[in-house]
Amino acid sequence: MAWELRDKACIVGIGETEYKRWGQIMDRSEFQLGCEAILKALDDAGLTTADLDGFCSYSMDRNTGSSLAAALGIPQLRFSNMVWEGGGGGGAASIMNAAMAVASGTANVVVAFRALCQGQSGRFGQSRAAGVVSGTGGQGEFTIPFGLMNPPSNYAMRARRYMYEYGITSRQFGHISVAAYKHAQRNPRAVMYGRPLTIEDHQSSRIIVDPLHLYDCCQENDGAAAVVITTAERARDLKQRPVYIMGAAQGSGFRSGVFAGSRPDFVSASFTTVARDLYARAGVNPKDIDVAQIYENFTPMTMMSIEEHGFCKRGEGGAFVENGRIEWPDGELPINTSGGNLAEAYIHGFELYIECVRQMRGTSTCQVEGAEIGLCAGGPGTEYVSDVIMRR
Repeated sequence: MAWELRDKACIVGIGETEYKRWGQIMDRSEFQLGCEAILKALDDAGLTTADLDGFCSYSMDRNTGSSLAAALGIPQLRFSNMVWEGGGGGGAASIMNAAMAVASGTANVVVAFRALCQGQSGRFGQSRAAGVVSGTGGQGEFTIPFGLMNPPSNYAMRARRYMYEYGITSRQFGHISVAAYKHAQRNPRAVMYGRPLTIEDHQSSRIIVDPLHLYDCCQENDGAAAVVITTAERARDLKQRPVYIMGAAQGSGFRSGVFAGSRPDFVSASFTTVARDLYARAGVNPKDIDVAQIYENFTPMTMMSIEEHGFCKRGEGGAFVENGRIEWPDGELPINTSGGNLAEAYIHGFELYIECVRQMRGTSTCQVEGAEIGLCAGGPGTEYVSDVIMRR
């Protein structure tokens, strides 16, 4: 399918707050963190709040466009958009929506962002007792009464089936963690900076939900991250080298969901249809990708994402991640070069998009030599997933 928006919009600014373990940022509210990241992104682009007229976010971010516009003194709010569903599946979708807004002339400069302060607002990965489980369009009424109450328990079932069907091992999952922690040791912003991980550390760590070890699970963190999107025409006159949005896709396949017991491909990261649209719109294929930032909620889902984006065949993800093949600087496809959700921070994956921009600018702490095209995949296995491909 032709995508008329290819290269029509650019990311021109990036901003982030400090990242800390959940509950450790108590001197600023989640709203203040969001504003801080947005202001830093605008400054990075050489723009001001007077230029900004749109906001996009996802996973039901608690900061609304109208409240941000009032606090930041935005002269006119032209676009305010939220991607439905939980988790990080909507991260690339928020960037895609911003790109569509500026390319269509609906807005001039749009910020896509995510802010989290879980010490103040509650952890996303924590089970909570409730007196009633009612049908609200979700799936909790069918799973919570049977003990599937949180993301680790939901995804552990899918991981175990994946291992059974394809002979994937826990040790192979561990190579994804080891690569992320290796990259984080070069990134002073990373929460796990100064804490290297070996495959033995991974294998000896405690089981959270069988077969998921501690280091198979993403962190839970406080912080905020933002990117500024505008048209390619305007981007040429701004402070930073433009990073072009080649293609993006969002959505879901047949009967997608966190606990997709009714879908025919239970062992899936939900990218089969979305990745197909992504490559068609960007006009590239998996061999053209120089570096990838692939969301890690849990390492088995990252491995399934690698397969569904065509970097290897179904069931070959375990072999693909071994022997340093996803590690910087010598790997065939360096993945999550800032440390990712596992070792940099978990801001519902939005820090991955910032790292992809850095790779395209040539400023990553694990810079892939000659990198020209980067892929970002958001929220594998969630109800709604999304992708974006960027280029220099």
